[in-house]
Amino acid sequence: MNLTSFIDGSRIAAGGLKDFAAGLVQPTIRFGVTGLSRSGKTVFITSLVHALLKQARLPVFEAMAQGRITQTYLEPQPDDDLPRFAYEDHLAALTSQDRHWPESTRRISQLRITLDYQPSGFFARNFGSGKLHVDIIDYPGEWVLDLPLMNLTYQQWSAKTIIDSRKAPRQKLASVWHKHLQTLRAEKPAQESDAVTSAALFTGYLASCRAEEVSLSSLPPGRFLMPGDLEGSPLLTFAPLDVAEDAQFASGSLGQLMARRYDSYVAKVVKPFFFGHFARLDRQIVLVDVLTALNAGAGAVNDLKTALTDVMSSFRLGANSIVSELFGHRIEKILFAATKADLLHHSSHDRLEAILKVLIDEAAKRAEYAGATYDITAISAIRATREAFVKQKGEDLACIAGIPQNHEKLGEMIFDGTKEAAIFPGDLPEDPHAALKGELEGQLKFLRFRPPLMHGATFPHIRLDRALEFLIGDKFP
Repeated sequence: MNLTSFIDGSRIAAGGLKDFAAGLVQPTIRFGVTGLSRSGKTVFITSLVHALLKQARLPVFEAMAQGRITQTYLEPQPDDDLPRFAYEDHLAALTSQDRHWPESTRRISQLRITLDYQPSGFFARNFGSGKLHVDIIDYPGEWVLDLPLMNLTYQQWSAKTIIDSRKAPRQKLASVWHKHLQTLRAEKPAQESDAVTSAALFTGYLASCRAEEVSLSSLPPGRFLMPGDLEGSPLLTFAPLDVAEDAQFASGSLGQLMARRYDSYVAKVVKPFFFGHFARLDRQIVLVDVLTALNAGAGAVNDLKTALTDVMSSFRLGANSIVSELFGHRIEKILFAATKADLLHHSSHDRLEAILKVLIDEAAKRAEYAGATYDITAISAIRATREAFVKQKGEDLACIAGIPQNHEKLGEMIFDGTKEAAIFPGDLPEDPHAALKGELEGQLKFLRFRPPLMHGATFPHIRLDRALEFLIGDKFP
């Protein structure tokens, strides 16, 4: 074991001991909400917490359905160095007179919700606390894409990134950056202007890959697209060079400068996130916007598959034991959720789940091998549509109906954000592998709908209760 591996292992153990000690006082479960850009993390957390606080009707979440959960309430989060998830602000956005979707996740945050419950078993009734803390950790999807960088040198990352950028659909988007890249030599003396220009052009390339019409997913480093307070820092002032994976750089060269900043980025940005937060999770939900990728074509779908596989390679997976509780948690349950299921008729939900199953096939095998359990479901944390049938040319089309957001377009029609419309979104294929071939490109019609009005105390949803049962249902003895 080298020194770096030893230090990293010690950091995992330190976090594990801290959480184990806290868990002795009160049972606590930490689950992370991961999702790539636009997958709906903020809406998912807000809806989940709201449903628990209001004790909504959640028939598949057994502890709630059986009436065993007696009280739910928010408490201060345990980690004082983490911002609090702005639950109240997000709820206000969804329920105000001009209701709108809350802003996307831009930083890591945490929220603790506590559930008091009536234990059912003899041992639990006599020795259990009847109280469970649920710590929800939210972070930008771009950040999780950085985790594989911990296992790559600068040279390896550069070679991989440039090879990928020379394939469609990236090649055309990378043309300006590629032109500048041809003027650089790793062995030339380092100049700050070269690093600044390269980083700016590389960031522009990543941003164009993320545009909705392309919708690529595997776009590390994540802070380049979401820099926060690191904007302009040398930590973000580097870019790939066209070098071999085993290249050596002379002192004072451009290659050495780029490699040093990459190593600093991994050490000072990626590893603190992993060891301080990610390596302490018990459960994980991975939210996946499959529909946007399907509509963008084969490039987007296959890139999404690659991103999910890469991310899963960084998860600490496996069943927890006393040893793992003491020396670092393992993620023992993972829920892969295809979001925005309300944009499809329910008759297509099985097909959506089948496509997601194909996308996470390699990641799921890794989870099973490590001893973790996983599930796949299609969900909508807040259902913005209802189902309807529209007769067209004597045929009943299974449609969805809702209020499209202002300025949304469908053909020549432009919506004003006030009128309901019925939309036939298209059909998903019976063969899920067809999605990877790009056969659906441009055939699906997905509009952005306004948040729904609440009828009663809680938001309508699709399978939020199933998600809760899988993630925490076993924690109510």
